[in-house]
Amino acid sequence: MTGETSGPSAMETLLSTLDLEPIEVDIFRGRSPKVGWQRVFGGQVIGQALMAAQRTIEGERFVHSLHAYFMRPGDPSVPIIYQAERIRDGSSFNTRRVVAIQHGKAIFALSASFQVEEPGFEHQIAMPEVEMPEALLGEQQIKEQYLAHAPEAIRKYWQRERPIEIRPVSLTHYFSDRKLDPKQDVWVRATGPVPDDRLYQAAVLAYLSDMTLLDTSLYAHGTSIFDQSLQVASLDHSMWFHRPCKLDDWLLYTQDSPSASGARGLTRGSLFTRSGSLIASVAQEGLIRKKANE
Repeated sequence: MTGETSGPSAMETLLSTLDLEPIEVDIFRGRSPKVGWQRVFGGQVIGQALMAAQRTIEGERFVHSLHAYFMRPGDPSVPIIYQAERIRDGSSFNTRRVVAIQHGKAIFALSASFQVEEPGFEHQIAMPEVEMPEALLGEQQIKEQYLAHAPEAIRKYWQRERPIEIRPVSLTHYFSDRKLDPKQDVWVRATGPVPDDRLYQAAVLAYLSDMTLLDTSLYAHGTSIFDQSLQVASLDHSMWFHRPCKLDDWLLYTQDSPSASGARGLTRGSLFTRSGSLIASVAQEGLIRKKANE
């Protein structure tokens, strides 16, 4: 009997996407998975650019912060070229700049700083008290209970196989136009094994850090990124890596949006392990604009 051969999992596809092809000294080629998106997911570009920067670092030095700007939408049908620049190599810190290029134009720029590991003062904010992921509806249960009557954009979002599973503590925002406090808590986890390699762990964490953030800035307005009358896009993204994490369990992504004005919304995020260790902090500003009437 001939068995059917299944394709790679979503996580295997993500890891392959992050495994950039070197084409010249400090120049890399990245590709996008064929998932039917009209533009490249921002988290993918962040993760690939970070991987490009990491591959120019020698010795045991790891990323502690990154700051990035989205300039043009990425075209998933063609490769992205990442050009890394070695800004500084110091005794404790290294600085890199990476520009992502498509069709001869820069679509994204990232600066990242790396540090040799050393001891120092330790403190962190406390993780909020929320329901554990096992007490929440899983993605299959959400599909079965809610998606039959959900808008098409929401159905497509939840039905697509993804490398990161999402379990929101509250689902109200997805199925209501009620104005809510601009904050949310979401459990996230990798849907497959992540290598025991800090370069991949940081890149996957950067990838997932772009998920759900922009939507939080819309909570106070009773709408979501699925609203077809809105133009929404990430403008910039900053991330600080506090502690290493193997990504082999659920993480709590707690978010709040302190301000929206000038057709932009700002969201802050904190990523905690299940045991309450703060592993990363994130900030992102996004475009949230009503489309002009056609």
